Order: sequence, then C-alpha cells, then structure tokens
Amino acid sequence: MEEIADQTFFHYCLLTLIFSGPPTAVALKFLQAPYGKHNRTGWGPTVSPPIAWFVMESPTLWLTLLIFPFGRHALNPKSLLLFSPYLIHYFHRTIIYPLRLFRSSSAGKNGFPITIAAMAFTFNLLNAYIQARWVSHYKDDYEDGQWFWWRFSTGLVVFVAGMYINITSDRTLVRLKKENRGGYVIPRGGWFELVSCPNYFGEVIEWLGWAVMTWSWAGIGFFLYTCSNLIPRARASHKWYIDKFKEEYPKTRKAVIPFVY
Repeated sequence: MEEIADQTFFHYCLLTLIFSGPPTAVALKFLQAPYGKHNRTGWGPTVSPPIAWFVMESPTLWLTLLIFPFGRHALNPKSLLLFSPYLIHYFHRTIIYPLRLFRSSSAGKNGFPITIAAMAFTFNLLNAYIQARWVSHYKDDYEDGQWFWWRFSTGLVVFVAGMYINITSDRTLVRLKKENRGGYVIPRGGWFELVSCPNYFGEVIEWLGWAVMTWSWAGIGFFLYTCSNLIPRARASHKWYIDKFKEEYPKTRKAVIPFVY
C-alpha cells in the first residue's frame, strides 16, 4: 500500500515537472525574473545574491541526502555513479558559485528578491525529489549492462562539456563585474563570441546529457524545463545587450544556441 502511494506521489510530481515547462516559457516571454541584469524594484524585500543562491539551490543537496538512502538501488554502485554528476553540478551551484559571488566586489550591489528565491527553492524541492527518487528507486535497467554504459558514457561526455561551458562562462561574467565595479561590459572571448549567454547554453547542454544518462522521463522533464526557463531568459538578455550597447554589440552573435538562435 505504501509503495502504491509512493508511486502515485512520484508520478504526480513528475507530471507537474513536465507540464510546468510550457507555461513557464510563455510567462518568461513577457516577464523576466528581476535579478542580474534584469534587476528592478517592485518585487518585495531582497537578500544578498550569494545567500539567495545558496538557500534556493540547497534542496538539491540536503533533500537528496535524505531521500537517496531509502531507495532500493541506494547501494548499487551504478546508481551512485549515475547520480554523481548531478551532485557535482549542484555542489558547485550551491557552494562554489555563491562563494565566488561573495568574493566579488559587486555581490551586494543589487539584492535578489526573496519571492524569486522562494519560487526557485520550491522548484528545487520538486526536482531534487524526482531525480533522486528515480535514480535511487524507480530506475530498473541497471542490470542491462551494455545499454547502461553506452547511455551513461554518451550522456556524461555531453554533461561534462556543458558543465565546462557553464562554469567558465559564469566565471567570466563574475570577473567582468568585479573588474568594472558591478557595471556591465560586452563579454569577449570563448563561447561569448558565438552567443550572448553561453552560461545558459552550457546548462541546457548539461541537462541534455543528464536526460541521456538517466534515459527517463525524469531526465527529459528536467531538460525541457531548463529549456523553458533559460532560453527565454537568454533571448531577453541578448536584447538587453543590444539595447544597451547598440551598434557596438556584435551583430553575428546569437542569443543562446550557436549559429541558430
């Protein structure tokens, strides 16, 4: 009976993740979350960005550590190996990235709205539960050795490539803001020569790799939601750069997908 209830809860959570993507994409076409270069007043009290990032991303670590041990595959080496890229990404996003922001001189210049942080916290609660529960309990093809390793290896290559693009691009943006005392300049070099938001492009690529590794609706749902959230924001950021720098901004640079969009 408990197993049936758990399955029902998991399926409803998974459906929520999958079907929340389209309305998110539509909403972000007209309204951008007010942080970073889109910061604006009118969204209530704010908190320091490093604290906001730490708190809102933290469920991906502590909730995972609470859920994972209770899965029937919790001690399976393949399960542990499969979940390690997810944990590595979120250790960086929850611990390393906020520390890098904190060390930046511009860390406290613009506050991060608590309402936005609360929404992100809620999403991460949902998604951390889905990903951890799927890998530790519901995934049932660990014994299919050949296909498991092909999917894991292929997805891992994609994931690592995306994470590299994401981290190096974020590092460049933080460094530029520090050098320019919180102001904005046109980013140059690397993937910035191709797209305005390589950090978002890298994250999209990461979760595409995760979808391949997990070979599941849980992974696909996360990938699709990432696209729904980050691609509209990248488009808005691309327009922001053009409006701010006008003719100075490179005309061949796309928003988020090199040579395409």
